[in-house]
Amino acid sequence: MKSKLPHVGTTIFSVMSSLAVEHNAYNLSQGFPNFPVDDQLLSIFKEQASLNVHQYAPMAGFPKLRQEIAVKVKEHYNREIQEQDVLITAGATQAIFATIQALVHPSEEVIILDPSYDCYESPVMLSNAKSIRIPLSNDFLPDWDRIRSAVNSKTRLIITNNPHNPSGRTWNLSDFNELQALLNDFPNLYLLSDEVYEFITFEKQHISTHQIDGLKDRAIIVSSFGKTFHITGWKIGYLIAPPLLMKEIQKVHQFLVFCVNSPAQAALATYLPEKNLYELGPFYQEKRDYFQSLLRKSRFQLLPSEGSYFQVASYEQISNESDVEFAIKLTKETGVASIPLSVFNADGSDRKLIRFCFAKDNETLSKAAERLCSI
Repeated sequence: MKSKLPHVGTTIFSVMSSLAVEHNAYNLSQGFPNFPVDDQLLSIFKEQASLNVHQYAPMAGFPKLRQEIAVKVKEHYNREIQEQDVLITAGATQAIFATIQALVHPSEEVIILDPSYDCYESPVMLSNAKSIRIPLSNDFLPDWDRIRSAVNSKTRLIITNNPHNPSGRTWNLSDFNELQALLNDFPNLYLLSDEVYEFITFEKQHISTHQIDGLKDRAIIVSSFGKTFHITGWKIGYLIAPPLLMKEIQKVHQFLVFCVNSPAQAALATYLPEKNLYELGPFYQEKRDYFQSLLRKSRFQLLPSEGSYFQVASYEQISNESDVEFAIKLTKETGVASIPLSVFNADGSDRKLIRFCFAKDNETLSKAAERLCSI
């Protein structure tokens, strides 16, 4: 049988997590927290689960949850949106998949900025469209001359990710100005803005597409309750889009999943207005700072981490091995699992960098760092 995704195999995340289990390693590879969910959220979930919330939810999501999201968007970004501008999705990945399937047609092109998360390209391929993979600069920020030279009349979508996975970098206002100018010059070009780590930023305040007047009406903005409330297993997120685009995305959404986990939606609709999202950045900054302090005496060189819960490190002073070989060896022999960055690049570019996830309890971070410092 001919595969529709011939180049897709087991993801590096599954490979490294499996190796971590096999070798009893500390798993700093896959991006999920290992500490408990907020007791308040669990209490609300139990309460809601005892009520009549176990049948199909409305296709677009519970109205109360969508309304509360609109309140948060107003609070954090000073943007007025309506309930109908919000679609509850089965995680950010489904939001991205539905958007690309709805808006991208055969022979059209989609700009993806590398290193990029692996869920971007597959729906482009399934649309019989073409991915144009453009490397970010060496400091993981957009190279606007290179991006602009790749855009043409066939370019339907540009996918951005801020704060960025895997690098942990965040965009500057000048980047948004360049992006706005690009969309002004290409009226048929839309923006898919992946902002799942929007509330996890540190010294630099997050700039959202929601805040840019020339972008927000041409953008689909994707968010994640899984990342925000460290409930990744709930697989629940949302997207915000203007009416014309939302209409098309909902057509795909209704045949892809129709609706999303009802008890989870009910719980989040109650929990969201009670939660101060401004606390999230300081919480993870403390973990970042702790992890960085533990690695100061190591031979790893730590790159800037401005957002997300990832720390990229160079092992150039330790080994000449490829990043995949080094990450596997690190898991097997040192007992710490990481993710090699080359797998995020279409051309396999290898700069001797690996990614650690510091969304772990302090004991895990301490013990993993002790092993890393022993190299």
